[in-house]
Amino acid sequence: MEALKQILPLLLTLSLAGLVMTVGLKAGHGDLLYVLRRPGLLIRAILAVEVIPPIAAAAMVWVLPLEPAVKAGIMLMAISPVPPLVPGKQLSIGARKEYAYGVYLAMALLTIIAVPLVFDLAARLFGQPRTLPFHTIAATVATGVLIPLGLGMLVRRIAPDFAERIVPWVYRLSMLLVLLVFFPILATIWPAIRSLIGDGAVIAMAALTLVTLIGGHMLGGPADYDRATLAVASSVRHPGIAMLIANTTFADKRVTAAVLLYLLVSMIMGALYQAWFKHRYPAARPA
Repeated sequence: MEALKQILPLLLTLSLAGLVMTVGLKAGHGDLLYVLRRPGLLIRAILAVEVIPPIAAAAMVWVLPLEPAVKAGIMLMAISPVPPLVPGKQLSIGARKEYAYGVYLAMALLTIIAVPLVFDLAARLFGQPRTLPFHTIAATVATGVLIPLGLGMLVRRIAPDFAERIVPWVYRLSMLLVLLVFFPILATIWPAIRSLIGDGAVIAMAALTLVTLIGGHMLGGPADYDRATLAVASSVRHPGIAMLIANTTFADKRVTAAVLLYLLVSMIMGALYQAWFKHRYPAARPA
């Protein structure tokens, strides 16, 4: 059972990689490089996705009297961006494909450097000198994001018609695998999750998600759909990366529970934001 607990987060990361591959299968070369070629968009994306969440999280866990496991879970999610479902969520509210995919690729590339760096700074700030090996996060990002993304792009470049045909099948199979892995993880750790509810944990997580949504929305630029695109990118975090770090660096297994609790809270907050956006900006669609 203990071995299963250790391997399930890795299986979740690998199954999420299949969803990332669908991004590469659908996105063109120009789409993925769109943000990298525009410094203004890139800087705003970095601020929204890589800077605001960890700074806001650090301030929150520094001030609020939360349990150590909750503080660690919040910080881990704050430094773990680029989950694979983000582009789909963005496109569902009218995002420009090139902007959604461009932000995703740019942040994925930056994650290899940003996550170990921010993790080390946060650990030192809170008096917990834990060193996250560069190769650990690099391997996680490569396996979960860069390799499947590159594979999808390669298939699209070599056989675009074939790529179009297999996209829905790859997506459905990957989603099925994600659910088959996620629910056992959730069931196994649910008692620990339930023990963390209360003492302000959920309120703190909801407040941090709201801060990231507002930050992304404000930095998204003048176009409403670009604001929503960056808001979603900044607020949704990667549970696979956060759980892998939790399992390899923290003895307290409630840290993983806090990561999953944050995921559930942020999903609810994100759904509320998307509902508000669609109601507030019904005509916000790219021309």
